[in-house]
Amino acid sequence: MNTNPNKTDILKVNGKEYTYYPLASVTSSEHLAKLPFSIKILLENLLRTTDEESVTTDDVMALATWTPSSLSEKEISFSPSRVILQDFTGVPCVVDLAAMRDAMVNLGGDPNKINPQVPVDLVIDHSVMVDYFGSDEALEKNAELEFERNHERYQFLRWGQKAFNRFRVVPPDTGIVHQVNLEYLAEVVFQNNDSGTTLVYPDSLVGTDSHTTMINGLGVLGWGVGGIEAEAAMLGQPITMLVPDVVGFELTGKLKSGVTATDLVLTVTQMLRKLGVVGKFVEFFGDGLADLPLADRATIANMAPEYGATCGIFPIDDETLNYMRLSGRSEELINLTREYAKAQGMWRNTGDRPSYTETLTLDMSTVVPSVAGPKRPQDRLDLNLLSQKAHEFVPQERKSAQVTLDGETFILQDGDVVINAITSCTNTSNPSVLLAAGLVAKKAVEKGLKRKPWCKTSLAPGSQVVTDYLAKSGLLPYLEQVGFHVVGYGCTTCIGNSGPLPDPVGDAIDAHDLTVASVLSGNRNFEGRVHAKVKMNFLASPPLVVAYSLLGTVLKDITTEAIGQNDKGEDVYLKDIWPSPEEVQAQLSAIQREMYVSGYDDVFKGSEMWQNIEISESQIYDWDDSSTYIKNPPYFQGMSKEAPESLPQIKGARVLARLGDSITTDHISPAGSFKAETPAGQYLVARGVEPKDFNSYGSRRGNDDVMVRGTFANIRLRNEIAPGTEGGFTTNYLSGEVETIYEASMAYQAAGVPLIVIAGQEYGTGSSRDWAAKGTILLGVKAVITESFERIHRSNLVGMGVLPLQFKDGENRDSLGLNGNEVFDFDTLNKGAKVLGVTATSPDGSVKKFEVRVRIDTPKEWAYYQHGGILQYVLRQLDKNA
Repeated sequence: MNTNPNKTDILKVNGKEYTYYPLASVTSSEHLAKLPFSIKILLENLLRTTDEESVTTDDVMALATWTPSSLSEKEISFSPSRVILQDFTGVPCVVDLAAMRDAMVNLGGDPNKINPQVPVDLVIDHSVMVDYFGSDEALEKNAELEFERNHERYQFLRWGQKAFNRFRVVPPDTGIVHQVNLEYLAEVVFQNNDSGTTLVYPDSLVGTDSHTTMINGLGVLGWGVGGIEAEAAMLGQPITMLVPDVVGFELTGKLKSGVTATDLVLTVTQMLRKLGVVGKFVEFFGDGLADLPLADRATIANMAPEYGATCGIFPIDDETLNYMRLSGRSEELINLTREYAKAQGMWRNTGDRPSYTETLTLDMSTVVPSVAGPKRPQDRLDLNLLSQKAHEFVPQERKSAQVTLDGETFILQDGDVVINAITSCTNTSNPSVLLAAGLVAKKAVEKGLKRKPWCKTSLAPGSQVVTDYLAKSGLLPYLEQVGFHVVGYGCTTCIGNSGPLPDPVGDAIDAHDLTVASVLSGNRNFEGRVHAKVKMNFLASPPLVVAYSLLGTVLKDITTEAIGQNDKGEDVYLKDIWPSPEEVQAQLSAIQREMYVSGYDDVFKGSEMWQNIEISESQIYDWDDSSTYIKNPPYFQGMSKEAPESLPQIKGARVLARLGDSITTDHISPAGSFKAETPAGQYLVARGVEPKDFNSYGSRRGNDDVMVRGTFANIRLRNEIAPGTEGGFTTNYLSGEVETIYEASMAYQAAGVPLIVIAGQEYGTGSSRDWAAKGTILLGVKAVITESFERIHRSNLVGMGVLPLQFKDGENRDSLGLNGNEVFDFDTLNKGAKVLGVTATSPDGSVKKFEVRVRIDTPKEWAYYQHGGILQYVLRQLDKNA
């Protein structure tokens, strides 16, 4: 066995020669067969990037001898082949790159050094909102509003597309980033001709959306990172990570009749959440994969953030190639993928059982119809238990209101479903559940059923291919007859872009404090996310979304009670309109390769509205001081050419927020709509922006003045040092007054007082949002002390120069008696420290001393923290490499 990591070999395919780094050169064939698929990808990555600095021969050989218990503390560097962005998280990435060009000029360097060093694709998919629905005009009107609201952002992205190398933009109204990635952008096997020969290696990526993991279904390793970490990867910095534990999830059997891929993924999510896989890789294996369509694999992989894993990957096999062929990839690439995977031991064979850290098994025949909610995606329920769960959230005496809408008068009650949305990358990538939704609509129409008038219904396909096959199958008109017209191609309701409820419905909810629900085919249902007026949110398959629009309430058992009555007054039940597997299978023939080929033929061109946006030719962005969307951020103000010699010391700190368990990035990061009376709203009003033009927080992520005012401003946030309030409030201990978190933060910063946040378990779960960390540092928060962190958010905090600290096992804010009114002094922090002493002094002078764990986990993270963050580190490195 050769232990030379620089050894290459030749692969002959398609009558061509390709160079690759063979895994067999550093490990035996017997050991290679036992390595998890994902570890093989990491090993190849190390082989190819060995430079004896970031990656050493010792690193390669350590990973080459991986066993389930051998390397949990080993640090490695991962260099993804590419980076993918969506516009909410991508705009601030490009803003920061533009700001880095300015900063490079200020340091006396060359601004053209600031360019992506790997291919970067940005898909504009998070800006469309469901203002119009239930009509043939909805799609066009929503698109027009989208361009009107986002002109400044789109103008900036058009500039970036021209100014930066290796940077492509998929224009609005094309599809959801993860589905575009799955159907078109992903290569599976990457080809690089920079050296004059064609080097091939596994496609891999990081993305600024946590659901980047959906591409794992195609055998591509990728996961979500914070925008700051993604920017570093774009600029050629390897991602430093600990070698992960790999949990094997064995799938056996087949789904039963009436059970959907959504039911399967909710079951998988619940099982993995129960096991605990945060920070771990999950890898699916077993002979059940032979009968699992790639769309179902992608659905499971998509939900990795919901089950808490870094990734949820499937190996390459015939099904991978079948999907590549269907989605329009070339036969040359398909042949290369097959031969490369087989040469590297990355091909799935029947009976394969790699070695894993832990193993779970699911017989898919045991999966039953399921939903999840009403507040968390991992809270799976058997469908027949949904009504029982919903009754726990509504008053025993149901409140109601009379509503007149579009000339029709009805009674709106607690438990009624006011939003029914077929949305989100999770399910709109999956033809079987979308065609099933169309069949439910068809059967419902044929039986004379109609949606309830209070239900806001929408269909937001993940790509234009979906509309093509729904139309070709003849099912789209039936979906439209029950209100599910296409409203846009993008991430709508799942991201909080559900748009306003009809005024009479929204007003009735407010006036009578009604507890209403949404049913959506998304992946997120955290409090306050879907819609501010909707307290219960249930994740369900697309056909169930349609069914609940007919039933109109979550307080009835949809499995046993009538959904409605036909024209003869006879009861119609769910079983009467639910399609059989054979009926769904018969519709799959409507999906044809040509739909993908023509749909992506000119994908970067965009609509006439996109092409008509005027842009500057300058390589340095011409910041517009009047813009309320795009602003030069303050991260580099006063930055020196050299890093500070010592680490920051935190003395005299006050608590900005004392929070409970499961504080998500939805609670921290600004998202969704906001009102005029909020700090962000007041800022925009003062700048002459009318409330109707506020757009959403997500659309304004390129303006730090808006975003810092929305940090910790979620309407469902409960700050324990502002009792009796809900939303972004705190006690300002300088004045003793309860104020908005933003107002208090500004007062503390003006007085030179550093701030901390104290919280419970699972802090920062949810999407990998850079603004959850950016907003935190801009509020003056220097440290966050929790019982446990979500992986991405902890990394993002370090990346912005915030110190993540963790209570010792068995200790928390309550057990230590930390009320939040104390003054905190931290001992001197030295590089590499594992624990840090803390002194908390109460107003009465009493002192509590305790130790916390320092959660700066790798040497590279220590370097980032010393520099003040990833961006400052990269900027100084590029400036030095003249």
